[in-house]
Amino acid sequence: MTPEEVRARASGPTAGLATGFAQANLIAVPADWAYDVLLFTQRNPKPCPVLDVTDAGSPRTVLAPGADLRTDLPRYRVWRDGALVEEPTDATPFWRDDLVAFLIGCSFTFEGDLARAGVPLRHVEQGRNVPMFVTNRECRPAGRVHGPMVVSLRWIPEDLVDTAARVSGRMPAVHGSPVHVGDPAALGVADPAAPDFGDPVAAEPGDVPVFWACGVTPQAALMASRPPFAITHAPGHMFVTDVPDSEYRVG
Repeated sequence: MTPEEVRARASGPTAGLATGFAQANLIAVPADWAYDVLLFTQRNPKPCPVLDVTDAGSPRTVLAPGADLRTDLPRYRVWRDGALVEEPTDATPFWRDDLVAFLIGCSFTFEGDLARAGVPLRHVEQGRNVPMFVTNRECRPAGRVHGPMVVSLRWIPEDLVDTAARVSGRMPAVHGSPVHVGDPAALGVADPAAPDFGDPVAAEPGDVPVFWACGVTPQAALMASRPPFAITHAPGHMFVTDVPDSEYRVG
């Protein structure tokens, strides 16, 4: 599907859809919280690489000029005082004139390059959402915003880990290279079959766990920092942009 078709029709996780185009996480907060969120993203660029920031109240982004951030993601999350209160498929009834939206790079963007390099994507093969975990690594706080880093897990054949790290490392604007390879306990992950977000994904013989910083990190920060209101994407249900993934490839 084209990005426009995904935005119009997708109802589930967007991994593997509109291959060749960048995907983005969404977090929209009241304007009086926007500076703290912006500072948090600047201080934590690995999990929170910013691709665009909207004007207050605007549902438009230069990443897809014809799109509407209120309607063009498969599923949203609505937060009040750090608690999840709704998961609508249309955020229009909840959108406010003071909301500033941040579009944050997503690791789904480099999955096309991984596949072309021969790296299997187990979650795509199994029709599952990518598993995501809250870690024991605290992000650098910014004003009122603080919280732990979230990571996504991909099971990678051991002989392809270096390839996966090299390929993803060429896209720092969408999380870049992994933050950890191997023992999940080193990140405080007790059970890789029990993710905090997304779905469990089965490993194949010879696979090792590889973890990338994840754009769900701002949602963990919402839960920790408890702003009065926010709207985000549902984990794995991304905003598919019109920007070719090659625009974020360096080297």
